[in-house]
Amino acid sequence: MSNAVFYNSYKLKKGASIPDFTLAYEDLVQGEISKNKGYVSSTLFVDGDTWADNIVFETVDDLHAFLAAAEAAQTSGPSELAAKFYSFLNFNTCRTNVFSVQKSFGGEKID
Repeated sequence: MSNAVFYNSYKLKKGASIPDFTLAYEDLVQGEISKNKGYVSSTLFVDGDTWADNIVFETVDDLHAFLAAAEAAQTSGPSELAAKFYSFLNFNTCRTNVFSVQKSFGGEKID
């Protein structure tokens, strides 16, 4: 089975502090996301005012379990770490994709 990637792109709210945002992302990944079964890695990207992150899981099943748990947790409201991260996002610009890795070339091999 190949790895699975949860990919998000978004813009931040006007006036958002970049250092505070990146710290909130790091705290969320280290405090919650990385504790999920099958977690491999996470990367944060920026291009001008567009940000993106990807979270790699060992399998598609691991990623779907993560997404199901995250959705279930939303019924009682986001965790403190998630709420802090979400506070920076302009939700009108958010785009999300779930990918299965088909092939990887060079660098860190994730499949």
